[in-house]
Amino acid sequence: MKSMTGFGKHTLTNADYHIDVEVKSVNHRFLDMQIRMSREYNSFEMALRQVVKDQLSRGRIEIGVFVTNERADTKQLALNWQLMDSLMAQLKEAESRYDSPLFKAESIVTGLINHDDFFEIVENKEQDEQLETYLVSALQEALNNLNGSRLREGQQIKEVLQQYLSDFQVYVRQIQELSTLVEEDYQAKLTAKVQELVGETVDEARLLTEVALLIERGDIHEELDRLTIHIQKMADLLVVEHSIGRELDFLIQEMNREVNTIGSKSAPIAIKEAVVQMKTILEKIREQVQNIE
Repeated sequence: MKSMTGFGKHTLTNADYHIDVEVKSVNHRFLDMQIRMSREYNSFEMALRQVVKDQLSRGRIEIGVFVTNERADTKQLALNWQLMDSLMAQLKEAESRYDSPLFKAESIVTGLINHDDFFEIVENKEQDEQLETYLVSALQEALNNLNGSRLREGQQIKEVLQQYLSDFQVYVRQIQELSTLVEEDYQAKLTAKVQELVGETVDEARLLTEVALLIERGDIHEELDRLTIHIQKMADLLVVEHSIGRELDFLIQEMNREVNTIGSKSAPIAIKEAVVQMKTILEKIREQVQNIE
């Protein structure tokens, strides 16, 4: 089990680059990432996003990428040879036709150095491919460190949740023992109702209806059985390795619904007090679950 809160970083240094990558994560319903790096490296963003998706499933992820280029050959001169060949051919023809130094090739070419149609300064493509490899590697290491941090915090959350679940079970068992009070309470109400009806002409159909309604209102065994199943399900989820945050969140909602039903069906003060404690524990569990991946 992993927390969604954590921090990881990694530094990669070689003869070409010095790369620092920092990754911070906090809780979020879905996977939401923001990558901060120099605009000149935007072409690598999709590759970096895929690395994150391969390792994380939930959380707001903030990634900072800082690159220092140690290479001298970061740029290359690109010539438009087709246009240059055409120009040179025409210059030679003009030179022979007019026999003028104005059409000397070397003087014309010197003036074209800053002309984008003939000369262009471009990024070293070989360097770009190497840089993507380095960035991906640095990010993977930073994510490994992040996951280590999230696992450590996740272990702490798991221990807290297991304790809360144990406390919750105590109150479930307490209500199971107190359920006899519920039955006795409704038995007394049923007896009083029967006596009330017997004072008049007894309507057997009405009497049976009243009995069925009272029994239905006071029976909490079904809710207790479902709570027991939910408790076991939560205990099982707390020891698995995959993402469990959404499952736990749904499970807490179901458990809360059963507890509310028990509270509405039960009149004895002892059960109502236990219900209050159970709802308090479920709220504490819910708050912790918000931080689980």
